[in-house]
Amino acid sequence: MEILRHTDPGFAESLGKLLRKATPPPGVEDTVSEILRAVRKRGDAALLEYTHRFGGPVLDPSQLLETRHPKLPVKTARLIAAARRNVHAFARKSLRKDWRMRNAQGAWTGERFTPFERVGIYVPGGTAPLVSTAVMTVTLAAAAGVREIVVATPSDIDGRINDALLHALRISGATEIYKVGGAQAIAALAIGTQTIRSVQKIAGPGNAYVVEAKRQVFGEVSIDLLPGPSEVLVIADAKANPAWVAAELLAQAEHGKGSGIVLATNSAKLLAAVRTELTEQCAQLSRRDHLAGVLEKDAFLVLVKSLADAVRLCNEYAPEHVSVMTEDPASLAKEISTAGAIFLGAYSPVAAGDFVAGPSHTLPTGGGGKSFPGLMADMFQRRTSWVKMDEKALRKSLPIIEAFSALEGLDAHARSATIRLPTLLRKSKQTAR
Repeated sequence: MEILRHTDPGFAESLGKLLRKATPPPGVEDTVSEILRAVRKRGDAALLEYTHRFGGPVLDPSQLLETRHPKLPVKTARLIAAARRNVHAFARKSLRKDWRMRNAQGAWTGERFTPFERVGIYVPGGTAPLVSTAVMTVTLAAAAGVREIVVATPSDIDGRINDALLHALRISGATEIYKVGGAQAIAALAIGTQTIRSVQKIAGPGNAYVVEAKRQVFGEVSIDLLPGPSEVLVIADAKANPAWVAAELLAQAEHGKGSGIVLATNSAKLLAAVRTELTEQCAQLSRRDHLAGVLEKDAFLVLVKSLADAVRLCNEYAPEHVSVMTEDPASLAKEISTAGAIFLGAYSPVAAGDFVAGPSHTLPTGGGGKSFPGLMADMFQRRTSWVKMDEKALRKSLPIIEAFSALEGLDAHARSATIRLPTLLRKSKQTAR
């Protein structure tokens, strides 16, 4: 891990290393382009070929669709259901609702919101079955009223999807589940194959290949955001518990290679204590070797001059998660503008957001928080505006329509309005003579 202190020579340059977001590893863009071309040309055959080439099972097209409905222990099923209820309730609250108003000329205007008909959700497999991601993505589409929710998730080498993950997908609202992952899964969802019909929008997190595939198919389909490796920034003062801070950092380091793990504190004593705790706690965890690699390459402990400097660092870094462990977290959090999600106070672990609190844990990474929100239910809604005018409203609007038409040299625009008002059209013809 790297220790950066505001008193060190070259502190600003060192901080720049932290703030520079990683680009896709060499070769990712070209590999993804190759996969997209192959799936576009050969459909299922390419999809299955790349699945096996990248460590997946040997399947034929008839095995792509998962048909199992596993039974879970009652306790496990209840816990998943509890998380889903919170996420669904939060999602329903955040949906956009139809509205209307009269404008200054008396026309009725408004917006209506309708769900997409068919969306694709990507749920990673990798080193752990991400049961929570199933809940945090599929549930939102279901809450928005999407009729066809198509999930792509990699199976194990035997062609099986983890039982708990499969159960979570089904109770959350998945209507089709395909045993395929990686960039080839995104290609299938966007382009379609003989077995998998294309979708209108793709959502969900993934590795560098998945993120790059989503980037390359943007335009053919709608994309939610480009969430990559996990990030957490903890802002802590001298009163924070160093063991709790270290545990928060390690929890997100558990997501693996490329995760961004950052502490910003104005207390040198706390920084030293957290450094010790990270080493000691890491040694006690089951994924210690995995965690050690992340701590070595992707962890930064930053000593700042003040908490205000910590906030400035946070807003520049735009982390996926920020945990505020200070004496007055609410006041400090008001100044944070770019984080994907904010966790206030010592008793608000990011893990609660990962699993049960309610907001989706699919959040912007790589600086995306400066421009994009996390995944929300209203991302599965289409917005359509509408206008309804009567003759009186059109008459009041006509001078403005005619003025803009003249300014832009578009006389057909003006005529499309005046033709609806015969007396005005006659006057217009007489003036023209």
